[in-house]
Amino acid sequence: MGIDRTYTDALALRDALAKGETSVADTAEGYLTRITAVEPDIGAFAWYDADHIRRQAEAMDNMRQAGRPIGPLHGVPVALKDVIDTARIPTENGTPLDAGRVPRIDADLVKRLKSAGALIMGKTVSTELAFMQPSTTRNPHDPNRTPGGSSSGSAAAVSAGMVPLAVGTQTGGSVIRPASFCGTTGFKPTFGAISTQGALVQSPSLDTMGVFARTPREAALICDVLFAPEQNGVPVPPPGLLRTVMAGAPLPPIFACLQMPGSERADPQTLAAIAELGAALGEQAFDITLPDLFAKAEAERRRINLAEMARCYHAYATRGGLSEAITEAIAEGNTILARDYIAALDWPKLLNAMLDEVFQRCDAILCPAALGPAPGRETTGDPRFNGIWTLCGTPAVTIPILEVDGMPLGVQLIGPRGGDARLLRTAQWLYDWIDTAGETA
Repeated sequence: MGIDRTYTDALALRDALAKGETSVADTAEGYLTRITAVEPDIGAFAWYDADHIRRQAEAMDNMRQAGRPIGPLHGVPVALKDVIDTARIPTENGTPLDAGRVPRIDADLVKRLKSAGALIMGKTVSTELAFMQPSTTRNPHDPNRTPGGSSSGSAAAVSAGMVPLAVGTQTGGSVIRPASFCGTTGFKPTFGAISTQGALVQSPSLDTMGVFARTPREAALICDVLFAPEQNGVPVPPPGLLRTVMAGAPLPPIFACLQMPGSERADPQTLAAIAELGAALGEQAFDITLPDLFAKAEAERRRINLAEMARCYHAYATRGGLSEAITEAIAEGNTILARDYIAALDWPKLLNAMLDEVFQRCDAILCPAALGPAPGRETTGDPRFNGIWTLCGTPAVTIPILEVDGMPLGVQLIGPRGGDARLLRTAQWLYDWIDTAGETA
């Protein structure tokens, strides 16, 4: 199944729409043609309606023709994971228990997107209640492999060129891992940078909104709209990410190449590819190991996740009808002692204090985004290379610059909390550096 990249450059499209070089109606038709061609084989959408898309496009073109102000995402298509509330559009959270659920109001981030003029293309498939039961979506690079989870539809839709931008969520590794498997850029910002109000609540201490795009600069484009000045008591940088990324790095960035805890479970070719990248970066890279405490971090993240999920999903559990995987997870969450849960909540502060020392020596930590390329569809993959950063609340981005066994493999970069703009700038530098190296090889 070939992947057409015709419709994937969000920045070029934004500029063409802003200059009037193309209409929103023509843009919509182009994407609808692409969706018609590939969606039956991929199954990325939980809901989309061509007539609804056309009505939005017509209204946006009429607004421009009337001389009214347009927003920074005027006419740019965006897809939303089906755990994010959309007014008068179904939001079914990946479970039959919410079949027919139609919210009355938009989630905060949807309001922001609409105010910015984004063209809402539809709702993308989520795994069941955004957990780890595999969805029906197929990987655009190989239909026999998983697209990852839980933001499976969002990653697949961007990868297949059905939308240039999409929004997902991450509680363990649900943005970074699918992006790696599907060959897109995935960005999980600093915890709290994007409002979660109006999205499915699985684990309030961990739930993080994230985005999918072709490149880091395009991720910055949508995040400039989505970022809030402060969320959940965590200060975050103001909009201006795209400006920082486009300005470029003042000096070549320095990367700390990390041997991740749990690397013994990783695919040897993946570890070799990351090591080769570090070697190619030369003096711009150095190797690090983290204190032994980090080896326990994923277990502590999981403890928080399951304890909070048992509380947040109690109403679902009492109704029955959930998969065995999520039923067992909720049952395990119910056995976690309060003292152990409260102790786990102290871990992010402790781990970030240790990371601060690393970030004084580098622009970003570099490590694999997943244990290897996408496995079969019986799983969504292992989140152990992502969960540490979700627990710490640090921004993480994966860029699709490697390939193993003919499948894409993401390189994951990590920055300090609040360092989102610098991290995206560093990621774009690496993305462009690989392109240049490929051209001169």
